[in-house]
Amino acid sequence: MNTDMYCYTHNRDKTPLPSIFDPWFEPERTAVLCIDMHRGHLEEECTCPAPRAIEKIEIHNTFHRQVRALGIPVVMVQHWQRHGGIDDIASRKRTKGANWRYVYELYMSPNPLMDQHSWEGTRWLDLMVETAPTDYYIRTKKRLSGFYPTDLEFLLHNLDVDNVILTGTFTDACVLSTAFDAANRDFRVIVPRDIVAGYSEEAEQAALLVISLHLGLVVDSDALIKEWQTRQGGNPVPENSVMMA
Repeated sequence: MNTDMYCYTHNRDKTPLPSIFDPWFEPERTAVLCIDMHRGHLEEECTCPAPRAIEKIEIHNTFHRQVRALGIPVVMVQHWQRHGGIDDIASRKRTKGANWRYVYELYMSPNPLMDQHSWEGTRWLDLMVETAPTDYYIRTKKRLSGFYPTDLEFLLHNLDVDNVILTGTFTDACVLSTAFDAANRDFRVIVPRDIVAGYSEEAEQAALLVISLHLGLVVDSDALIKEWQTRQGGNPVPENSVMMA
C-alpha cells in the first residue's frame, strides 16, 4: 500500500490491509459501477423510493468527479425494462414478475407508480447523478444484479478491469446482488460504505456486513481516493477539476 489503507471487517472493525491486497487498488485495473441512481428511486414520489439514496446524490457526484479525474472509468448500470412490462409485471410466465414485487407488498404501502418501474421511455430512467462523455452505460439489467442479463462482464473484460467499486442503491438489494455476482466471477469487490444507500440503516449495515465477510472490502471513499492518488504521483485531485456533461 502507498498509504495506511484499511477496510472494515465485520463492517465494524477498522483493519489495516496487508500488502497482499496491493493489486486490489491498482487504478488502471479498476472501474466504478454506479447502480440505479435514476429518478425511479430518487424522488419522494416515484416508482420505488430510496430516500436514503436521495441524500447521497451529491456524495456520488463528488466521488465520481475524483474518479474520472484519475482516469478510472465510471459505468452507469440501470434497471431498464421494456415499456409495457413484458420483462416483469406483464410476463407470461407462470411465476409472472420479479420476486421483489411480491415481497414488497408485505411491508410497503401500495404504490400505483410501481408498475412502471424502470420502463423504457419514461422519466423514471432519468439519471439523477452527473455523467461525463467518458462514462459507459449498462441498460439491460432486468433484475437485481448488474450482471443479469447484461453484457457488464463483457465490458469489464474489454476495459481490462479486475477491480470493481460499487456505488449506488439499494445496498441490500442491487448492490449486494451485484457484489455476489462480481465475486463469483472473480472480480475484486470494493464498496465505499459512505457512497451506497440501503432500504433502511439496519438493512444497509447488514448488507455491508455480508459483503465484508464474504465478498470484498468495505472502505471509506476518501481513503480509497487518497490511495489511488498516491499511486499516480501523489498529487491531490481538486474536486471540481473535471467538468461534467
